[in-house]
Amino acid sequence: MSSAPAPRVVEDYRGVIQLLSDGTVVRSDPAVLRPSGEHFPDVPGVQWEDVVYDAAHGLSLRVYRPAAATATAGDAAREEEKKKKLPVLMYFHSGGFCLGTFSQPNFHAGSLRLASELPAVVISADYRLGPEHRLPAAIDDAAAALSWLREQRHPWLAESADFTRVFVAGESSGANMSHHVAVRHGSSGGQLALALAPLRVAGYLLLTPFFGGAVRTAAEEASPPPGAPFTPEMADKMWRLSLPAGATMDHPATNPFGPDSRALGPVAFPRVLVVSAGRDFLHERVLRYAARLREMGKPVEVYVLEGQEHAFFSRQPWSEGTDELIRVVRRFVYTENGVE
Repeated sequence: MSSAPAPRVVEDYRGVIQLLSDGTVVRSDPAVLRPSGEHFPDVPGVQWEDVVYDAAHGLSLRVYRPAAATATAGDAAREEEKKKKLPVLMYFHSGGFCLGTFSQPNFHAGSLRLASELPAVVISADYRLGPEHRLPAAIDDAAAALSWLREQRHPWLAESADFTRVFVAGESSGANMSHHVAVRHGSSGGQLALALAPLRVAGYLLLTPFFGGAVRTAAEEASPPPGAPFTPEMADKMWRLSLPAGATMDHPATNPFGPDSRALGPVAFPRVLVVSAGRDFLHERVLRYAARLREMGKPVEVYVLEGQEHAFFSRQPWSEGTDELIRVVRRFVYTENGVE
């Protein structure tokens, strides 16, 4: 009697994630995808602590807060600044819905910089990953993290957070999640988006968002340049590993304007910042996304960093591109309706 054939690999993402024909998922150390000897400088004056926000799914987040905001002039100004509470940045990391955790050195370094240099209370949340947990699991987790924030149980939040200035942000897949959180919380006539009492979502920040669609753009069809850190082939594999089995690239989690996606016209959006990278093959798709929202009358700002690649913030958290990004984010967070 012959034995059953051994399971075969049906999907392989760079040797780090392998999906076998029997449904088994084999993961290796994702650190092999990052530069060897990777080290980032510390950021003095920022405290951080890990907190469980969803015990049922074993999900945690990391809360960061700077020791104090930096005043610009005089002892009196500095004392007054200390009395002010800080805006809150709820942040979701990149990784194609398949990789990553907030404790990775590059993600941690970026969050430290945001907390120190905005300044803000930063909350970097983990979420369930595919293919073990396929979409919309990650989007559900993002919504759960925001609900956790509303409870305000962590003492640092009670002491330092201004819950009238909460910003939901993310990079790549995390930016995709930020979009979907915006849609969920803006689909009740704006009441949840603008007054999630006692929490007010003041804006959304989408950094090089990870979207797709059955109809490709010219850049998505073209051959990537040699050495490109992220390619259409990589993106396709991540979508196959994260979308529900059998889903197309027009699935609502992938394409905000797909045939089965929620109509965005009635959705109330607060201010939205969309950051795109000029060397990202998704650049054209990102600009189309922002343009479509603007056509619907949504308050969307777009900023393009021409020389940068997809997910440059997490790839190089101490680069000139990230320096510029933090200046852009700071201006957006500390500007209300165009007035600083």
